[in-house]
Amino acid sequence: MKTKEIIDSMTMKRAITRITYEIIERNKNLDNIVLAGIQTRGVPIAKRIQERLFQLEGVQVPLGSLDTKPFRDDIKVEEDTTMMEADVTDRDVILVDDVLYTGRTIRAAIDNLVSLGRPSRVSLAVLVDRGHRELPIRADYVGKNIPTSRAEEIIVKVEEIDGEDAVDLLTVD
Repeated sequence: MKTKEIIDSMTMKRAITRITYEIIERNKNLDNIVLAGIQTRGVPIAKRIQERLFQLEGVQVPLGSLDTKPFRDDIKVEEDTTMMEADVTDRDVILVDDVLYTGRTIRAAIDNLVSLGRPSRVSLAVLVDRGHRELPIRADYVGKNIPTSRAEEIIVKVEEIDGEDAVDLLTVD
């Protein structure tokens, strides 16, 4: 196996800032937005977007944490550790995740979200889109498109969990 860093901490910071600016441009009413980070690494990325939105626009956007495990079709877990700061009903919810791959995690996140209320709109922000969709899901906000083979893996590391910010490409020799 071979590991290669493809995004460093500065590039990651720029990608998150770019996503934040796109959110500002496409959403006229930031007061109606709720950010929902998908556990685990989507949560700190969503927190960073929340902080940038406050720095740039002075708006405190509610932030939640979605647990997809109880809603997945491949594993069954009873405990749901979801925490939402705000009611999602009639709000524009932006799901935030680290990597978009098959789309199955996003489907589970949407199932969890609609179990909490009925958002007026749901969009998706991802740090990395690596392709290989199995479901008809696409991201509205993408930090970086990184085409991969199925034999490769994208490893996102965030300071809050892993002690560093980086994205690595793991290749099986």
